[in-house]
Amino acid sequence: MSAAGSTEERSGHPLTQLWGRYRQYRRRVVLAFLLSTIRKIMDVVPELLIGAAIDVVVRGADSFVAGALGVESRQEQLIWLAVINAVVWILESTADYLAALTWRNLAQQVEHDMRLEAYGHVQGLDMAWHESRPTGSTLAVLNDDINQLERFLDTGVDKLYQVALNVLLVGAVFALTSVTLTVLAFLPIPVIVVGSMWFQRRLQHRYARVRATVATISGLVSANLGGMSTIKTFTAESRELERVRAASEDYKQANAEAIRASSAFVPLIRMAILTGFTTTLLLGGFYALDGRLEVGLYSVLVFMTQRLLWPLTSIGEVLDLYQRAMASVRRILHLLDERPVTVPGDVALPAVRGELELAGVRAGYGDGPDVLRQLDLHIPAGEVHAIVGPTGAGKSTVLRMLLRFADPREGAVRLDGVDLRELQWETLRGRIGYVAQDVFLFEGSVADNIAYGAPDASRDQIVRAAQQAAAEEFIQQMPDGYDTHVGERGVTLSGGQRQRLALARAILRDPAVLILDEATSAVDNETEAAIQRSLAEVTVGRTTVVVAHRLSTVRHADRIWVLEAGRVAEAGTHDELVARGGSYADLWAVQTGLAVPD
Repeated sequence: MSAAGSTEERSGHPLTQLWGRYRQYRRRVVLAFLLSTIRKIMDVVPELLIGAAIDVVVRGADSFVAGALGVESRQEQLIWLAVINAVVWILESTADYLAALTWRNLAQQVEHDMRLEAYGHVQGLDMAWHESRPTGSTLAVLNDDINQLERFLDTGVDKLYQVALNVLLVGAVFALTSVTLTVLAFLPIPVIVVGSMWFQRRLQHRYARVRATVATISGLVSANLGGMSTIKTFTAESRELERVRAASEDYKQANAEAIRASSAFVPLIRMAILTGFTTTLLLGGFYALDGRLEVGLYSVLVFMTQRLLWPLTSIGEVLDLYQRAMASVRRILHLLDERPVTVPGDVALPAVRGELELAGVRAGYGDGPDVLRQLDLHIPAGEVHAIVGPTGAGKSTVLRMLLRFADPREGAVRLDGVDLRELQWETLRGRIGYVAQDVFLFEGSVADNIAYGAPDASRDQIVRAAQQAAAEEFIQQMPDGYDTHVGERGVTLSGGQRQRLALARAILRDPAVLILDEATSAVDNETEAAIQRSLAEVTVGRTTVVVAHRLSTVRHADRIWVLEAGRVAEAGTHDELVARGGSYADLWAVQTGLAVPD
């Protein structure tokens, strides 16, 4: 697959940009056009043979065939024409098969490459970009828009070329026969071309609106399917159906406007065809009656007029396909023009100890206010540190900084003394085990999900990780144990089960840094106690950062950081903070009901 095109390539017409992006397929494109040319030439020849046959019947030994082949017998001349016709049809059929095969395979390959390029590009974009954009809108580009391009490349390009080549070949036959008839027969073509350009301009913005409404529907349906339990819980089925109905109505109206414009095209072309055909029929007939035109040539021109003008009726359909495809290509290229803000550095640490530091960090979301305000936080390698505080204090933002889902507006975040902006992704994220508060499981088995971060892990290693995450017991009770299919997003599992699988997934990776974001919030007290015992073993000698609202999960941490309004309010061990009687002691008292020391 070719690399992304340059800025110059992206500033031109969508088809020009595609030509620049996929240089490796240019030979196949040339071959496809060559086969299409042979097919069209062979397609025009039978009309010439019909004229030759009529000339044989009318003129006998004086026919063009007799002079060309040196055969006087009408029967022999017709036999020769039949043989030539058979060869032409065989060549046309062969070229038609090969052209269709080449165009379709080319379309499939470009579709495949563009989907991979677009998906790979999307994976490289910042989390902030994903969070600010509906998932369905991105899906519409990766699926529907790319499929729309494939449909155009499959048939549309060839159809446009066939029409243009048809005009050229038939025009050559007319020009060799009669300049006057050529001019009169071709008079409708400028009208058709101008009309096509006018329709194209009218259709362009209509199909852009169609693509936009498709993205809206895709985003709405995708979001609703993901939130089906919430819809049912709040008996909002009718309300959501109405929202989908309104979005679908917008799509229907947008399509209706485009259809009204495109449907008027063919009837207008028919009128132009009528003019050209009638002119050839009458004037050519008068020439034949006056002896100025051979009967055989007259019949050829009548057939050729039909051959010249009638295919132009398909321009409406092809333009329709073209405009849809160009609207889609523009959306695809716009997506590919998005650039990540957080890009990896080029430093690879030979070994990661796990020392973490936030120095004077000021950070926030998008153009919003600061969430972290000159935050200083140091976590020595191998220690367990906890981050607690009220909602909105900045706990999750700290984790975003450590994972480098975003960069600070000011200050620096370091791993083993190196700014994260200088590190390769493999050195940073490749050495971190992360358990998110909102656990995401992939389609596949329990074992597949545990081994997601270490795909080469053995079954024994997977089982050991599950045991350390207190997941072994419920996994063994599942129908197929570790081979049980969990379904998309793990919807067949409870929240606590998903959290334990996510914890096993992080443990199996054997990371230098383990980050737990409310990793036990969905489990019961007994399971939490089991996980805590396992974590006591897993975290030995491993840097661990724990974010928790439930303080019982962090009381044994080497150090607890209490955040308030994006700053460190206090820090220390559990006993030190409780004895201090500050905000942590207040939180502890609320959760345990214990009296707070004076």
